[in-house]
Amino acid sequence: MFGKIASEALGLSDIGKVIKPQDFDKVDSDDYVMHEDGEKIFFIIKSKKDEYCFTNLALIHLDGDSAVSKKRMLKRYNYATNEISSVFLETAGTVDMDVEIKFTIGSAHFSIDVDKKQIESVKDLYKALIKISEIVDSNETLFDYAKQSVGIAKESLGRIGSQGSSPVEQFNAITESAYDWLRNKHKELKVKDFGFVFEKYINQ
Repeated sequence: MFGKIASEALGLSDIGKVIKPQDFDKVDSDDYVMHEDGEKIFFIIKSKKDEYCFTNLALIHLDGDSAVSKKRMLKRYNYATNEISSVFLETAGTVDMDVEIKFTIGSAHFSIDVDKKQIESVKDLYKALIKISEIVDSNETLFDYAKQSVGIAKESLGRIGSQGSSPVEQFNAITESAYDWLRNKHKELKVKDFGFVFEKYINQ
């Protein structure tokens, strides 16, 4: 504990700061946001070596080797293909200088220290990530139901048959209809843009 206090007092810890919206264009991660495709930044945490940029489409992580190195590894986690789970917020104790937000996105695990003076902003991020996690989990369940229901429908239609059409024609008609139905369900339930969640919970 005393080592941690000494580290923070000497400025050696890597506690992040929440960047204000008016300064979003001053951080490095802004260069990698796909503004041309309507991507928008909603939340940035910047520490000495890392940047965590939350947009409506993805988490962009600029991973630094160390506080004194300019070398960075750029990692992008699209929400549509990387499910957010295990979201936790650890508040500060009496002697702590930071709060900690933890979550998993895809197979990557994050634990980000943030200045405890900015706890209210971190709470907003926590709520947004929790909501995205809930929406994705619910929609995955509904899409599984959709796939099961179309399978049942195909089996039922196959048993009933259709007068005046060959088995090949029946198969093609059923398959094409099932494909179109599932494609529409996929478009409906596989959300890519979560700007509406961030707009609701992030206090800009």
